[in-house]
Amino acid sequence: MAEMTPRQIVQELDRYIVGQAAAKRAVAIAIRNRWRRQQLPPDLRKDVTPKNIIMIGPTGVGKTEIARRLAQLVGAPFLKIEATKYTEVGYHGRDVESMIRDLTEIGISLVKQEQRKLVETQAKERVNERLLDLLLPHSTTWDPEDRTENERNQRTREKMKARLEAGDLEDRLVELNVEQKAVPVQIFSNLGMEQMDVDFQSMFERIMPKQNQQRQLPIREARRILLDQETEGLIDKQVVTEKAIDLVENQGIIFVDELDKICGPQSTHGPDVSRQGVQRDLLPVVEGTTVNTRYGPVRSDHILFIAAGAFHTSEPSDLMPELQGRFPIRVELTDLNREDFLRILTEPKHALTKQYAELLKTEGVTLEFTQDGIEAMALIAFEVNSVTQNIGARRLHTIMERLLEEVNYEGPDREDKHVVINGDYVHERLDPFVKKEGESRRRMGFMV
Repeated sequence: MAEMTPRQIVQELDRYIVGQAAAKRAVAIAIRNRWRRQQLPPDLRKDVTPKNIIMIGPTGVGKTEIARRLAQLVGAPFLKIEATKYTEVGYHGRDVESMIRDLTEIGISLVKQEQRKLVETQAKERVNERLLDLLLPHSTTWDPEDRTENERNQRTREKMKARLEAGDLEDRLVELNVEQKAVPVQIFSNLGMEQMDVDFQSMFERIMPKQNQQRQLPIREARRILLDQETEGLIDKQVVTEKAIDLVENQGIIFVDELDKICGPQSTHGPDVSRQGVQRDLLPVVEGTTVNTRYGPVRSDHILFIAAGAFHTSEPSDLMPELQGRFPIRVELTDLNREDFLRILTEPKHALTKQYAELLKTEGVTLEFTQDGIEAMALIAFEVNSVTQNIGARRLHTIMERLLEEVNYEGPDREDKHVVINGDYVHERLDPFVKKEGESRRRMGFMV
C-alpha cells in the first residue's frame, strides 16, 4: 500500500469494476490518507481521524465490489455488514459493537495466515520427523553403549527419509492420534450473545476434556493434519493477537450496507428498534470507542467506515446530525447504461463471458462470443432493467443463465463442442423472456 498512489489504486480497481470514477477516487484518497497518517509524528497521528464515506446509488452498480476489492488490494481486515441486522441495545438481535468483534476475528485470521508462511519451512521439517517416528517407531531409541545399533537405526532412518521426501510412501498407512475439536458452546441471553460470549467460549474450551481418536491414515492425509498441528504450535499467539489488534485499529475497513434502511423519522407508535435506536448505537462506534473482545480491548477511532445505500425514499440528511458529521464524504454512483453493460461483459479481468467460457471449457465445449452477440446482451440487460426492477449489473447473471441454459445442460453430451453466441442466438433465446417480462409489468399496471 505504501507504494501505491491514489491513481494506481484507481487503475487496479478499474481492472474489476466498470465506471464509477468518483467513488473510486474517494476510496483511493481515503486509503492513501491512512498511509500519510502513519508518516506523521505520534502526537499528531492520534488526532488525525479517517474521513468516512457514504456511497449513494441503486443496487448492482458496484458499491460493495469497490469496498471489497479495495480491502483485498491493501490486505486490510474487511467486514461487510447490513445495517438492518442490528437492533437497539436491550432488544433481541445483534449488538452494534459486535461488528468490531467480527472485524477482530478477521484480523486474527489474516495475521495467522501471515505467520503460517513464516514458520512453514520449520513446520514441514518437524512433520517429516514425526512421520519418520510413526514409520520407524524403534529408530528413536538410542543406546549409549551400542554404537553399532545406533548407526544402523540412523542409516535406516535416512533411507526412509529419502523415500518420504521423494513421495514414494504417500499411500502407506500410519496410525495417528487425532484430536477431536469440541462443539463450540454458544451463550444466549437478553444482554446479547456477544456480551456473554467473549470469555465463556475460551473458558469452556479449557474446561471440556479433549477427545483423541486413533485413526489409520495414508501419509498424504497425515501430513496435512500434522502440518496444521506443528504450525499451530510454532505460532506465537501473543504476537498474533498484538499484530491483529494493531492491524484492525489502524487498517480495518467496515462496509455498512443498507444504511438508508435505518433512516427516517422517529417512531411515534411504540419502541423504535430498527431506525433511530440503531443510529444512536452506531454513533459511538463510528466516532471512536473501546470494544471488549476475546483478544482484548479494541479501539474503533481509526477504523475506516464506508456506508452505502440506495436512498430511494430517504436522504443522507435524514440521518442523525451527529452521525452525518462522521461521514463527511458523499459520492453518488450512477445507473448503468447500455455502454456500461457492454464494458462489464468484456473489460473486467474476470468478466462474465470469460467465466462461462472457462467453465464450459472444462467439459471440452468452446464458447465463442461475437461482438454483435455481446451488444445484444448489453441492450437486453438495459431494456429489462428499464421496464422492470433496476437491479444493475446483477441483471447480467439472470440473462447469462437463461441464455446458456441449454448449453450448460447438454454440454457434456454435445457432439458439436463449438458454440457461437451471436446476435441471432441471443435474440432467439432472450426476446421471448423480455416480451414476457414487459407483458407482466403491463398487467400489474407498472407500464402505460
